[in-house]
Amino acid sequence: MAFFKKQQTPPEEVDLSAIDRESKYKIFSPRGEKILQVVLTVFALFQLYASISNKVPLQILRYTHLGFAICLAFLIYPATKNADRKKLPWYDCVLAALFACVIGYFILNYKGLQFRAGAYTMMDTIMAGLGILLVLCACWRVVGPPIVIIASCFFVYGMVGKYMGSFLQHRGFALKRIITHLFITTEGVIGNPLGVCSTYIFLFILFGAFLEKTGIGQFFIDLANSLAGWAAGGPAKVAVLSSALQGTVSGSSVSNTVSTGSFTIPLMKSLGYTPEFAGAVEAAASTGGQIMPPVMGSAAFLISESCGVPYRELMLIAVIPAALYFIGIWISVHLEAKRLGLKGTPRSELPKLWPLIRDKGHLLLPLIAIIYLMVSGFTVTRSALIGCLVCIIVPYLRKGTHVPFRQIFTALPQAARNVVSVATACSTAGIIIGMVTLTGLGQRIGAGIFDLVGNNVFLALVCAMFTSLILGMGVSTTSNYLITSTIAAPILIKAGIPMLASHMFCFYFGIVADITPPVALAAYAGSAIAKGNAFKTGVNATKLAIAAFLIPYMFALNPKMIMIGGSFLEALPMIITAIIGLVGIGAGFIGYLNGPVNPLMRLVSLAGGLCLVIPGTFTDILGIALVLLVYFTNRISSRSKPAAVSK
Repeated sequence: MAFFKKQQTPPEEVDLSAIDRESKYKIFSPRGEKILQVVLTVFALFQLYASISNKVPLQILRYTHLGFAICLAFLIYPATKNADRKKLPWYDCVLAALFACVIGYFILNYKGLQFRAGAYTMMDTIMAGLGILLVLCACWRVVGPPIVIIASCFFVYGMVGKYMGSFLQHRGFALKRIITHLFITTEGVIGNPLGVCSTYIFLFILFGAFLEKTGIGQFFIDLANSLAGWAAGGPAKVAVLSSALQGTVSGSSVSNTVSTGSFTIPLMKSLGYTPEFAGAVEAAASTGGQIMPPVMGSAAFLISESCGVPYRELMLIAVIPAALYFIGIWISVHLEAKRLGLKGTPRSELPKLWPLIRDKGHLLLPLIAIIYLMVSGFTVTRSALIGCLVCIIVPYLRKGTHVPFRQIFTALPQAARNVVSVATACSTAGIIIGMVTLTGLGQRIGAGIFDLVGNNVFLALVCAMFTSLILGMGVSTTSNYLITSTIAAPILIKAGIPMLASHMFCFYFGIVADITPPVALAAYAGSAIAKGNAFKTGVNATKLAIAAFLIPYMFALNPKMIMIGGSFLEALPMIITAIIGLVGIGAGFIGYLNGPVNPLMRLVSLAGGLCLVIPGTFTDILGIALVLLVYFTNRISSRSKPAAVSK
């Protein structure tokens, strides 16, 4: 069609579509792009109106949100991975129009549907079935096959479960009952996940888009450079620090890797880091952005809703594991830099801290405002709305940060485009959750696995970990959390772990899947920039982010560490021992502490670090003793070597 024309990707940019399916958009001509921007802006304005007025009925809000998301998915995402991105096939327009008709039917008839609940007409069933089919088709092209296949299996299970044996058997349900349950009630496609997406998630995606337009991303990189660029392995530490800062406002591993990595990875390579290690540093650090408050990954809002915990409380609880995650990566990066003898960037080439804060420090006001509002007890919705308003005002407080007013409002269509993939994943995950609630599968699987592992909490955690990692391969964090929280979290809860700690455990391992081979999307993004081997980059990222594999076990086995059932003062000793443990584990993996560590001492260091991960006074004392043994042994060894040479 005339809406499309050939466009070239600049050579210095990384094409996210080659790495992340959710970034593979069709390429529109100027005319087509204008029409698309209008539709996206209307979508964003509707969402803002619904949030500000609070007058849109729940079903209409969710159906409208779903309608925009799925129709846009057909229009802006190609049907297959290798499809021509410069063409808009006629069937994509037909599919979008067909889904618009489905949504229009349910919006116009939503009151009648409430009155005839349980006695739906044939037309209700046909339209609901068509809606489910189109949601799955859209999700296949946006998110990928894994979640669609899983959702389809759950759908079929609803019909054939009565023929299955053991704990999987249930009484079975008619096709009409399943279809109407999934698309008409708020237990399926328009269930809780889509409800959270249509309110909290959209507003925070919009907040992040406004922040991007104000230049705060570049400010974070400059700030990180001024603070850490001069230290040993400076660019690698800048990658960690800037990704932590960027992660406060963004919840995407891949986009974080590309945005900060385009600057930090070439610098790391210029100082002597291998391409695989440079890409791994950025990928591991950027992945942590999804667990960094105040704007964590989209799944964080789902955790809040599922566990009945106010988001401000979840935000405070998440600070400790997020800080430990980045401290763990920082330790590994520092030890690797010392082992290789890498220097930092000369201070003369770095931004000066005070002038930077003086001239651009006000760009932090939106972030400060939203943290203050949420901690002060404002609702998530109101905090996000006020935060967006502050974003619009902030660039004009100083002349040096002025941006064109029109540029700021391009955040509206950008946020609407970004929410399409999340809404598509949430609606498809609603099918899984709807079938679990209808058939009682969650309790059945939980009971079956619990019978297998018995009362062994550690085995239950291991089962939940592998479930999250396997289901997270190539799947968005939101999709992964929604699936694992339905299947794996009940296992942990039944094993005696508090609900919030169980859900956070699944959430963390869903995130780690982004850097865990063989499907490690953030690591692939880092390797693309570094021009290194993708698999080796993933292996290095996994080693650097070893804290992410250990911290969930720490707070699951001892929830007081994240202030569940305890105070910060009770958590403080655990935090200190955890940091010492991360030093020991980092030294064991890198082979350096206060000097090169021999193979035997590396094993001792790893053992000491792992002891500090296991809660208990005895294991803490033993772990500290082992780490100190390695430290002093290394110190004595390094002092004796020069004497031997002089002799």
